[in-house]
Amino acid sequence: MRTSEKPAVNAAAGLSGPASRKLPVPPRERKPALAALAVLLILGGALATTLLVLNSGDRVSAIRVTQQIGAGQKFPPEALEEVKIAETGIDYVSWSQRQQVVNSFAAVTILPGTLLTNQMGVRASTELGEGKATVGLALKPGQMPAGIQQGDRVQVIFVPSRSSQGQTRVLASSALVFASGDKSRSGNSGQITVVVDSAAAAEIAAFASTGEIAVAELPGAR
Repeated sequence: MRTSEKPAVNAAAGLSGPASRKLPVPPRERKPALAALAVLLILGGALATTLLVLNSGDRVSAIRVTQQIGAGQKFPPEALEEVKIAETGIDYVSWSQRQQVVNSFAAVTILPGTLLTNQMGVRASTELGEGKATVGLALKPGQMPAGIQQGDRVQVIFVPSRSSQGQTRVLASSALVFASGDKSRSGNSGQITVVVDSAAAAEIAAFASTGEIAVAELPGAR
């Protein structure tokens, strides 16, 4: 009797079947561009911080005007304050020169909040020079507009009373308001001092004493 032998099963072949195969693992993808961008962002942030720290030290002391100063008027000490600003190359007047500023005059009308430059001041005033005079006016309600202040330009007008003879006429076409005193609660009356030609000063003072003076503001002449 012949006994048939079955072929031996190859164990190695069984392990190589589909069921025993592992899924392939994809290799990790490197992104050098993103890594470089991250480095640049970090370096850029550090550089910006460094520049801010350095620039914060490049500040200079300047003068800021806190109230309106008319052309030709002297700089009052109380109208100046110290501020710290970044160095910009503009010739702002240093706070250390404030004493020279208060001994000079405004070359133009300077508004509140203005940083003072050398071109804004002069050593001599053309408004208070030879041939000029200051006249005080005590005005009643209706004789001046509201809001008149130092540095404004006004017309000084003769307004005859009913008992006087004459016609209304302009005595000073563009007078500088040198000072502005206390006003009433309505803001329409008060005392002001104006700079006028010395030739007209006596007449203006005379009419002012009788209450026959009024002023009109010239906003465009500032």
